[in-house]
Amino acid sequence: MKYLLVQQDDEDQEEFWGRCAGVEGMFVDKAPPPREVLTLRGCAPEGLLRDALMPNGESTALLSDVCIEVWDDEQPLQWWSLLDCVVITHQPNRDDPALVDIVVGAGVEEEHAWTHTLPTTPQFKLFAGATRSLGPVGHCLAVDGLFVTRGTPAPTPLRLVGCEPAEPLLAVLRRPRKWDRDWVGLWALDRTGGVIYRHNVHVHIETARPSVLGGSLLDIKFTDGGDDRPPLLARPIWETWYRGVPDTRNQWASLSAEGRSEWLDLAATGMSEQGPDRTGGIHHLDGTHVTDTPGLYCAMAEALAGPGGYYGREWNAFKDCLHGGFGVNAPFTLIWHDADVARRALADDIWDIERGLSYFEEIVELLGSFGVTVVLQ
Repeated sequence: MKYLLVQQDDEDQEEFWGRCAGVEGMFVDKAPPPREVLTLRGCAPEGLLRDALMPNGESTALLSDVCIEVWDDEQPLQWWSLLDCVVITHQPNRDDPALVDIVVGAGVEEEHAWTHTLPTTPQFKLFAGATRSLGPVGHCLAVDGLFVTRGTPAPTPLRLVGCEPAEPLLAVLRRPRKWDRDWVGLWALDRTGGVIYRHNVHVHIETARPSVLGGSLLDIKFTDGGDDRPPLLARPIWETWYRGVPDTRNQWASLSAEGRSEWLDLAATGMSEQGPDRTGGIHHLDGTHVTDTPGLYCAMAEALAGPGGYYGREWNAFKDCLHGGFGVNAPFTLIWHDADVARRALADDIWDIERGLSYFEEIVELLGSFGVTVVLQ
């Protein structure tokens, strides 16, 4: 049995619902949103957006992903992601020629529909990266085409194969409609019984039939398999972790940036198993394969927590780990071997626009602020 079904209540009490041999539909590549055309009105572009505006106003410039936040006078009200954003054309703003109107094409992704009242003088702030990860790229006065109704994609089902239900799940099968609004946790196990991943599934059962595996087992199909399922490329990574927590270094090195992110997700699941904090000592970071941000965190975790360990998977999580509680606490010495690999790979990832610091330089500075002695080799 590779999966458990477990429901947690508001007080984190766990109830066992059953177990199953396999799950079909666990790995799903997310369908891209339909392409749309939007106009960013009255823009003051910076950084990557400014660079994307070609002099003749006709050339197409790829921006990759852009995050738009709408603010009132104090805080952001909502954000949207413009995926695979391309500048189609631009021209001076009619009311203020110092500003620019920029027409872009993109797939628009929103976490929830707009329900606020637009402020009298809204601010539309623009960031590079779907999650603001690459810093600000300007602001504008309005965005034509942003506030429209977008259809919700149809849910993708998920099927439990060879399921042995416990009494709570049997109760659901007897009265499935009663449970339509509930969720249950689907926990993936390695061969030792350790949990390597947790995923929530909407308890809306479409069919429950005798299993193809025979006996008293059932095959149960859920109408909605839940959001944020791992992509198809994660399947072989899971197979590696199914054999147990990795015990050799750099097993993630051959993966793409997306695959390395999936590796970090599996490492994060086991972070509660870290031992008590220890300080001091010398830790060696193998920088040979630090060619992107996920690779940086994979290598950092191996240096500080060992193969398969966890020490953050993005900036804020890494900073949390430096505060303690994840096995290693400052002060200590970090010898970063082949540091120039990361220095070059992350040179264009500028976080501090005013100081012009790259992501690599920011990480080194952050480590130093926590009392870590960083030796770059």
